[in-house]
Amino acid sequence: MWLNGNLVFKGNENSNIKDFLKSCYKERKMHYPKFFKMDNLSKLSILAAELILSEIDIDGFDRNIALIFSNNASSLDTDRKHQDTINDADQYYPSPAVFVYTLPNIGIGEISIKHKLKSENGFFVFDDYNAIFHHNYETFLIKSKKSNAVLAGWVNVDRDAFDAFVYLVSEKGKMDHTEQNLIKLYKE
Repeated sequence: MWLNGNLVFKGNENSNIKDFLKSCYKERKMHYPKFFKMDNLSKLSILAAELILSEIDIDGFDRNIALIFSNNASSLDTDRKHQDTINDADQYYPSPAVFVYTLPNIGIGEISIKHKLKSENGFFVFDDYNAIFHHNYETFLIKSKKSNAVLAGWVNVDRDAFDAFVYLVSEKGKMDHTEQNLIKLYKE
């Protein structure tokens, strides 16, 4: 995991996503017991958000930080696990603990709860990271004063494949918030 161009966590290259996320959680000393109940998409979302939110003064934004995330798999990884619990009529036993994570926006809900954010949020599904959409939506939220900052990005999990690119947008950012910069940062 990288933060502002610096490697902050390098997991075992041979580990699966579950082990990678658990190692990152322990390395970051996060102290959020609900983490272990979450699905992998929510875990990745909260870890990526934590890297950024732990570095800023959230109160300086009056906790009015919107959360705008996207991916291309929605909650498919967890949906498959839920489907496995209901496939066989003889072994039919749906798990509420799995079912609750069959929506991709649960991860941003967990971020909101942990950081006491009561702000705009949305989770969108695209084929690929959509810099145009993100730029336009985030710019609107800041310029319209609906949010003082926006934590946004791409958080995707599909089996053991995962990808996270999360960033903070505010009026006083370190870099211009442009489509070109978003594309460049995502590809790095």
